[in-house]
Amino acid sequence: MEPNSNFTENQLLLSSAQLQEQLDQQKALASVIVRIRESLDLETIFQTTATEVRLLLNADRVAVFQFDLEKDWEGEFVSEDVAPGWTSALEVKVYDHCFGEQFASSYQQGRVQAVADIYNAGLSDCHAAILSKFQVKANLVVPLSRQKELWGLLCIHQCGEARNWKESEIEFIRQIADHLTVAIQQAKHLHEVQLQAAKLAQAAQRDQVIAQIVDKIRSPLNIETTLKTTTQEIRKLLQADRVAIFSFNADWSGNFVAESFAEGWTPLVGVQPTIFDTYLQQTQGGRYVDNETFTVNDIYQAGLTDCHVTLLEQFQAKAFATAPILQGDKLWGVIAAYQNVSPRQWQSYEVESLTKIGTQIGVALRHYKLLAHAQYQAEQQKTLTSVITRIRESLDLDTIFQTTVTEARKMLQADRVAVFQFDPQKDWEGEFISEDVVAECNSVVAEKVYDYCFGENFVHLYAQGRVNAIADIYQAKFPGCYVQILEKFQVRANLVAPLLKKGELWGLLCIHQCTASRHWQPSEIEFASQIAEQLGVALKQDSYLKQVQMQVIQLAEATEREKAMERQELLAATIDKIRQSLDIKTIFRTTTQAVRELLEVERVAIYRFNADWSGKFVADSFKDGWKAVAQAQPMIIKTFEDTDDDNELPRNETFVPIRQGEKLWGLLVAYQNSQPRYWKEEEVNLLAQVAVQFGIAIQQAELLEQTKRQTLELTQALQELKQTQTRLIQGEKMAGLGQLLAGVAHEINNPVSFIFGNLIHLEEYTQELLNAVKLYRQNSSLSPTIQKEIDIDNHDLDFIIEDLPKTLDSMKVGTERIHEIVLSLRNFSRTDEAELKAVDIHEGLDSTLLILGHRLKNNNQRPVIEIVKEYATLPLLECYPSQLNQVFMNLLSNSIDALEEKFKAIQQRYLKLSQKCPMIPLTIWISTQTINNQIVIRIADNGLGIPEEVRSHIFDPFFTTKGLGKGTGLGLSISYQIVVEKHHGQIKCSSKPGEGTEFLIEIPSNN
Repeated sequence: MEPNSNFTENQLLLSSAQLQEQLDQQKALASVIVRIRESLDLETIFQTTATEVRLLLNADRVAVFQFDLEKDWEGEFVSEDVAPGWTSALEVKVYDHCFGEQFASSYQQGRVQAVADIYNAGLSDCHAAILSKFQVKANLVVPLSRQKELWGLLCIHQCGEARNWKESEIEFIRQIADHLTVAIQQAKHLHEVQLQAAKLAQAAQRDQVIAQIVDKIRSPLNIETTLKTTTQEIRKLLQADRVAIFSFNADWSGNFVAESFAEGWTPLVGVQPTIFDTYLQQTQGGRYVDNETFTVNDIYQAGLTDCHVTLLEQFQAKAFATAPILQGDKLWGVIAAYQNVSPRQWQSYEVESLTKIGTQIGVALRHYKLLAHAQYQAEQQKTLTSVITRIRESLDLDTIFQTTVTEARKMLQADRVAVFQFDPQKDWEGEFISEDVVAECNSVVAEKVYDYCFGENFVHLYAQGRVNAIADIYQAKFPGCYVQILEKFQVRANLVAPLLKKGELWGLLCIHQCTASRHWQPSEIEFASQIAEQLGVALKQDSYLKQVQMQVIQLAEATEREKAMERQELLAATIDKIRQSLDIKTIFRTTTQAVRELLEVERVAIYRFNADWSGKFVADSFKDGWKAVAQAQPMIIKTFEDTDDDNELPRNETFVPIRQGEKLWGLLVAYQNSQPRYWKEEEVNLLAQVAVQFGIAIQQAELLEQTKRQTLELTQALQELKQTQTRLIQGEKMAGLGQLLAGVAHEINNPVSFIFGNLIHLEEYTQELLNAVKLYRQNSSLSPTIQKEIDIDNHDLDFIIEDLPKTLDSMKVGTERIHEIVLSLRNFSRTDEAELKAVDIHEGLDSTLLILGHRLKNNNQRPVIEIVKEYATLPLLECYPSQLNQVFMNLLSNSIDALEEKFKAIQQRYLKLSQKCPMIPLTIWISTQTINNQIVIRIADNGLGIPEEVRSHIFDPFFTTKGLGKGTGLGLSISYQIVVEKHHGQIKCSSKPGEGTEFLIEIPSNN
């Protein structure tokens, strides 16, 4: 009985332990279920479950593994509870390439894997290696699914030893996994609900922001501010790097007109030139015309053309989304959002927001255009009213014209508005009489125009009141002659309205666009027509006004005739006064005063012309309260115009010519300064008669002055004759000196050539004789008698042998020196080179220095004068060589004289101080160079220099500072003539007293 009793007891104990284990499992399961229900945070649920399960099962690690759905069964542990001493497996990426082949399908069916010992379970090597990585020896794995898809694994690891997993443990873990699956499913639903709520909140926020942007777009700001504000707000909404608005031109090119961009990016507005997109130009707007959007998430992966990618790279864009801006049915532009940092996946709601904003911008542009058009029409009416008011207020046609063209140009924003008047005496010839023009275009006022095509093509149309509107003169198929006339005035687009006076074509109102073509709007054409009509009214008023004024003048003429007789009597008295004096100033004073009193004017003045038709007032008589105009600076009077109809209009002055014989000497002018005056014919005739007598008096005075002037000119001619005579004498002396030098050189050259030629033979003969003597001395045994004779005076013979070659060499050097001197004399004189010849300037300088060599050497009066030559490489100069040598001789001689005077002055100073005179360097520098096709020769010395009052006269004839008999004063004068007149060059002198003097000669190399 005792064994049965023990068995029963053990069975009871086992059942009790199992019950306790099941009870603990149920408690843990209930705790997990409660936590799942209490918390919606998946991480908290996982962590709580792992901790409870590990404590209950007494495992080394309990962890939750999650697969990455976008990768092939790769994943990581997202939660765990691990016993002390074992490595954490969190965030370790795991990829088992065997998993998909061996376990994926089993786990998807809900199978549980229980491995008591990984090394005896027949696992693949790769699977065992992964488990070993986490120190696993026994493994219990339950799948976690979500909507029938394998989401992850619940893993229980025994790391210290192998372990046989009980069925109850496996079932417990399966139940835990089921509840975790529910929690995962709940978390997903919660995430979807939260995401949907976030989307709804974002959509509401976007709609609110878009509503705010629309309100700003519709606010009464200018369009530039509106576009700028829109780009700023939409960039904040989309969180883009740049939002820009692009406007198309007529040819489907375009420019960025507004933008907002994040810090660090380059602006596009005002920086990028006009953009020419060939696709948009060829398709005339492409998809945007059909109100389609265009999005690119990565410009390098979207299959764009190379030119398109290059253009986007200029914008620094890597992704973009664009929507069209339609102004009514017309494509106006594009609004674009750019992502510059990296590619971007554009969401549909973002593109939709961009489209909405583009639509609202189009509405705003249309409203702005309508408002601008209404404002423009209001301005037109305002301008028209202003012109009509000016016409009614003023009777001056010029003022009306000028006011009209100024107001019209500002209104139409044209480059030029001008009034053209036809000359009724000529066949449709005329000129512009009034204009308002921008600074960039030329003025056309007073330009005479004759278009022989005009009468054939346009007269009858303009006479009917037709307005001619030309958008581009090169597209209007005009005759060539008409285009040439318009080109002359820089016209590209033309709007012309006729000016009619009493039903006849009087002129034209011309509106010009010079910088570019222009499409004239119907409102602009109507405005120009209305302005021209009002100017026609002004022309009629002006015509009536002139008729009334002429009638008043005719009534006054009867009164003036009575005064005419009195004026004739006064005229005779005035002529008498003019003839009584030959003094021109007295004549001026008498005439102006008498004429002023005669015509009862406020001023009479005499204006004299200069040779260039400028002039000045030389005399005037004026009424009290006015200032004199005589003694004023010379001026050109532009208001004096001699036209046939001048007297038809009131003017402040009238004038008649004063002629000295057949020559126009000046003008006799009568002024009415206080107000315009109608000058009567008899008044002008009276002035003309006075002017005739005045011209006679001036001619008499001029004859007297001419006699005096001729006397003075004869005196000056006599003086110049004397100077010329002296120069000719000097020239003859130089010519004679040249002939003499040439003759001497020739005479010396013949004997010197004879001597030089024979020296060569003499040297050979002498050497042969010396060789013979040497041979005799070396062979004394052969001729003892001769040797004895040679040895009689052996010492003298040795000296002769040594000195004779030296003597011959000295003779050779002497003859070469004489030859050089002869050559220099010939180069200096150059009697055979009186005409132009290309020569080396350096030869002339060196020849002159050689001739002056005796003056450069030291003597008992002064030390040697050093010559410093700095010759550049020069081309041959075509010149008169002998004359240039004379210039060099004059300049170098003057430099030597200056250095001698300097030495003498310094030496005298030290003699007076009883001190020893130090070494005084005396130097002449000669340099040559080529500068800008000019041969430049500088001759400088360190003499005493020339005072300024002397330097300014050194080139004057007969001017000299040398003592009597030492200089004629013609050297530098002749040098000046040779350089300037003969060689078309320049000769200049610069000097600093006490430091020296430099003469600079410039002669054109292509003289």
